[in-house]
Amino acid sequence: MNKKMRELLAKINAKKEEVRNLVDEGKVEEAKNAKKELQDLQDSFDLLKDLDDKEYEDAAGTILEGAGTVLTAATEERTTDAAEAAEKEFANAFRSGFPKNDMSEGVLADGGYTVPEDIETRIRTRRDAKMSLRQEVEVIPVKTKSGQRTYKKRAQQTGFKKVGEGGKIGKKETPQFERLTWDIDKYAGYLPVTNELREDSDANITQLLVDWIGDEARVTDNNLITGAIKEKLPTPVEFANLDGIKKALNVTLGQAFKSTSKVYTNDDGLQWLDTLTDKNGRYLLTVSPTDPMDLSLTAGATKVKLRVLPNDEFPSDTETAGKRKIPMWVGDMKELVALFDRKKTTLKWTDTAAAGDLNAFEEDLTLVRAVLREDVEIKDEKAFVRGQVTIDDAEVTGQNTDDDAEGTGN
Repeated sequence: MNKKMRELLAKINAKKEEVRNLVDEGKVEEAKNAKKELQDLQDSFDLLKDLDDKEYEDAAGTILEGAGTVLTAATEERTTDAAEAAEKEFANAFRSGFPKNDMSEGVLADGGYTVPEDIETRIRTRRDAKMSLRQEVEVIPVKTKSGQRTYKKRAQQTGFKKVGEGGKIGKKETPQFERLTWDIDKYAGYLPVTNELREDSDANITQLLVDWIGDEARVTDNNLITGAIKEKLPTPVEFANLDGIKKALNVTLGQAFKSTSKVYTNDDGLQWLDTLTDKNGRYLLTVSPTDPMDLSLTAGATKVKLRVLPNDEFPSDTETAGKRKIPMWVGDMKELVALFDRKKTTLKWTDTAAAGDLNAFEEDLTLVRAVLREDVEIKDEKAFVRGQVTIDDAEVTGQNTDDDAEGTGN
């Protein structure tokens, strides 16, 4: 083998290693280009090899003859060093004289096509947190687009006055009333899906779409409810510590709503509340032994239920550098919010309609349309306190707090 062929052989082996590495890294297009370069090097080597066969055979014969002579001399003169050198030279000459045509699963053409892949078509879902505020408010089914509901106004009643015999009885104030007006709005969207996908997929695409639409309806409800509360109660009450939540329950909400109130917060708020302890180091947040998601907060003499929404749907305010303002809403949301439901989420499937740039009949699609018709109104803002807790953005911690109203947190 001449010098040129040895250089080509070294390049061939290096290029093969490059192809394997590219495939391992997932760079398929680059691996294909490198494989073409490898084939060109192999063709060049084969051409030189054909031309050099005669010289190669002569050289091999000379090596064999020389090796035999050296071996004979080694036997007679016991010069093993020379014999070993001759044997190594002969073996190396034949080893390097032929290219290596390895089979590998890393290169598709060299055997990769024969290796099966473990591909599962069953659709798996990633776990996420889902909470619906619809179950927390008063849902009122209605059959018209708009209407009103009548409520009695609150009034400070003073009781009857003492009247002497024959005295004149005074006039008392009569009950006053007010009306809550509602007007249904429509919320909707559609999803296109090819009929080939519905027919050929072994996954239940139809059920997947129904579940997806149901979750879109849940998020719509949550957005409308939280949006109405923020609009009616635009300025959050700052809770410096646990005492602020206690005051909201005992004084602001008072006996009318305290017993039915809950605390609504997000994951950040849960972390803050979960670090609060009393003076004996006992955590104030407790969990039901039968339901790990049933959380309660011990706020002094009051034990109040906790509802936690994920940060993605109920985010904290991080606009102030280094600070995180966590929503900490307290109150009876069922007394606060009325959701007027004209029609529950309705679905319509069609393979003939047109929507936007899509033509279901022409493009062989199925269009899935979802429609909600509802309105969210605030009934009684006295039933709720829109609070917040401000902490350092770098940490969510709590300090020790007493069992009574002297307790502090944050």
